[in-house]
Amino acid sequence: MRFSRPRLFHRLKQRAMAVGALALVLPVGAGIVGGAGAVAAPTHAGPARTVPAGGYEELWVPSPMGNIKVQVQWASRGGNAALYLLDGLRARNDRNAWTFETNALDEFRDNNLTLVMPVGGESSFYTDWYAPSNTNGQRFTYKWETFLTEELPQFLANYGVSPTNNAVLGLSMGGTAALTLAAYHREQFKYAGSLSGYLNISAPGMREAIRLAMLDAGGYNVDSMWGPPWDSAWLRNDPFVFAPQLRGLPMFIMAASGLPGQFDRPASLVGAFNTVNAMGLEALALANTRAFQARLNSLGIPATYDFPATGTHSWPYWGEGLAKARPQILDTMNAW
Repeated sequence: MRFSRPRLFHRLKQRAMAVGALALVLPVGAGIVGGAGAVAAPTHAGPARTVPAGGYEELWVPSPMGNIKVQVQWASRGGNAALYLLDGLRARNDRNAWTFETNALDEFRDNNLTLVMPVGGESSFYTDWYAPSNTNGQRFTYKWETFLTEELPQFLANYGVSPTNNAVLGLSMGGTAALTLAAYHREQFKYAGSLSGYLNISAPGMREAIRLAMLDAGGYNVDSMWGPPWDSAWLRNDPFVFAPQLRGLPMFIMAASGLPGQFDRPASLVGAFNTVNAMGLEALALANTRAFQARLNSLGIPATYDFPATGTHSWPYWGEGLAKARPQILDTMNAW
């Protein structure tokens, strides 16, 4: 079939426009990966802050898990220190709970310390998994340790955040992960904090409890994370086991009694159920934390401990815990 020159030119112009449109769409589409921690969004255009020092910004950081949203509050005077704040087992896909369940942003707004709050990672323990979870249709493999210790610090270095001048603190699942990350990446983390963390996961019944908790929080299969209970990955990620690697690291370790406190005033049957559940979870965290304390004491490794007489496994108490840890964090990081 032959085309006249005007028609041929028109066809070529249409094809060029289609290719151009595809090129615009692909960077966004390439970031679409299902599951917690991966949301379709363009990566940040480049190493240029859109807000001044001390301001809040949301970045999209590339990773094999997809583009990971990271909420950031920049250091007030351009300092290079950073505090990573890790979420709990039910980490959401849209916001890190430290940003709305606590006043962390206000507490550190005037300090020379960047807050780094990754979004997503439900039931991940912020670790590198063996495979995608095969009980909930997960379409990619969690690689959170790699993300938090390689991809994210390298990305933030473009914005003046040092990859070797970081602190890390988390609650519950995030508390366990904070100590794990600090133990195996001492070149990155100078400080670690655990609030209601599970710090003795080799204790009788703990592996089964974690299995049930992860199934409840998103339907995740723990075997896809660390393999069966006899796999060495369980020991590798147990703070009680790797405790010797924490020597010389400033630490804040907190767990409350599990008894209802000032923030526990349920006004409904659902509220009462949640409070009872939070009581049990905190009592378990306390038992784990006390065992971990005894382990550190036996090794002659100091840490700062806080064991409130009342308090359940819930955000108001973790907000208080962060406030208690704040002076130690700022002293260690020289970031007042």
